[in-house]
Amino acid sequence: MAQRPIAVLGECVADAFADTVQPRPGELALRVLPGGGPANTAAALARLGTPTRFVGRISSDAFGALFRAHLASSGVDLAGVVAASEPSTMAIATVDEHGQAQYSFHAEGTADWQWTAAELAAAHPKDAACLHTGSLALVRAPSDERIEELLTRARSSATVSIDPNVRPLLIDPAVYRARLARWCALADILRLSSDDLELLMPGVTPERACDAWHLAGVRLVVITLGGRGAIASLDGARVFAPAPQVQVVDTIGAGDSFTAGLLHRLSRAGRLGGRLHDLSADEVSDACDYAARVAALTCSVAGPNPPWAHQMESTPAASR
Repeated sequence: MAQRPIAVLGECVADAFADTVQPRPGELALRVLPGGGPANTAAALARLGTPTRFVGRISSDAFGALFRAHLASSGVDLAGVVAASEPSTMAIATVDEHGQAQYSFHAEGTADWQWTAAELAAAHPKDAACLHTGSLALVRAPSDERIEELLTRARSSATVSIDPNVRPLLIDPAVYRARLARWCALADILRLSSDDLELLMPGVTPERACDAWHLAGVRLVVITLGGRGAIASLDGARVFAPAPQVQVVDTIGAGDSFTAGLLHRLSRAGRLGGRLHDLSADEVSDACDYAARVAALTCSVAGPNPPWAHQMESTPAASR
């Protein structure tokens, strides 16, 4: 039986970095890479070998052409892409000495958030085993409520995965907090970072947060901890995945790559397409170990450049 695709719904973002190589006096040169959490996840999934459709509104501007070329060259199905007249979203990134990126966003009136109900209904693949979404698309009007309605409908045949990917420079974290219980009721999988956790539930441990989100309805919670690895909780059964040791160039796209590795492994195990009823803690552990390797390889190169399947074959898992 053919592997059912994973649909990834959300934004593309032009990630711009200051180019310090031979700048001209009085100018700031920017190097622009295709980014955006959902788009990064879609590219990583396709590179790993999972049939992947990106569901997004992509501008007809120069950045939009960059997004399409990047996704297509990674093997992503673009049949769910709407050609939009609005401009692309842009983020100006600065990277510190530890490879951590900070962003300033230019996102008002851009293409990603202008979904109509008719566009979403036409773009979403009905045969998808999983619908993954999150980031800004879930909190910016008018797309936010329409996407939640789509998730409700998609649950009849697909596993629902959400990555909040909190962006406090654009959206007050209180907006995410107010909606998180609804997302937990819709989602089967919730993947977020320790930074997201601190913004959503300040001072709360990952274990306590997992328990709270299980009570709200989500079965599998995975919290990535940067260089310390990740903790996952399946209905309260905890597993830990250590992070492989790599020379970090930057961490851009690492969390998105982790999500892709997790969903890819669960898809290959035949666990997507429903409410995860047959999923075991051992399978979660295996998927998280694999996802940690995908994230580590992404950190070892510049920008959101996830590995291909053949690169994974030669990368060992971290020692437990």
